[in-house]
Amino acid sequence: MTDDTDLNAKHNAKMAKIQTARAKMMAERQIEKGLLIVNTGTGKGKTTAALGMVCRAIGHGQKVAVIQFVKGALKTGEKVVFDAFPDQVEFKPMGEGFTWDTQDRARDIAVAREAWEVVKARITDPEIDMVVCDELNIVLRYDYLPVDEVLEAITTRAEGKHVIVTGRNAPQALIDAADLVTDMTMVKHPFRSGVKAQAGIEF
Repeated sequence: MTDDTDLNAKHNAKMAKIQTARAKMMAERQIEKGLLIVNTGTGKGKTTAALGMVCRAIGHGQKVAVIQFVKGALKTGEKVVFDAFPDQVEFKPMGEGFTWDTQDRARDIAVAREAWEVVKARITDPEIDMVVCDELNIVLRYDYLPVDEVLEAITTRAEGKHVIVTGRNAPQALIDAADLVTDMTMVKHPFRSGVKAQAGIEF
């Protein structure tokens, strides 16, 4: 019993110190602003994380625009869900598939430009609290849009507006400008073991 008592006392003392430190840290963080969030990396979960934030925004009564680059040829579960909140979420898949499927660079550039014009309009719309630019990093990687143009629109947005950009290979300039960057690292993926993309997991 003595050992357990000592262990509990040490644990409680440690937690008390952590609680004090956390309270001090939270008290010092008073800034509230719109964030530029970048989800990149080779691992699964970039879009999933962004759409999780959309769910949170819905819960807080916020309005969100989700513009999907590249994606669009596949019916997804998330579109069905977000279509149930038409007053809060605009969900627009505006791609035509991956570039290796389309095999038409000029068409890919034109489609990316069309989606980007929608993004710019939503970024400047004062009614929208969050804009998700899904797979925009793919578009930037293939030089379908100028990085400088994208950064100009995103970094000059209204102070309280959140912008989330997803996709592999985020350009360094976007990473440098971001407030929050998460690099998803793949440890294991079922696709490499012959498992196909499945409803509820990938789409």
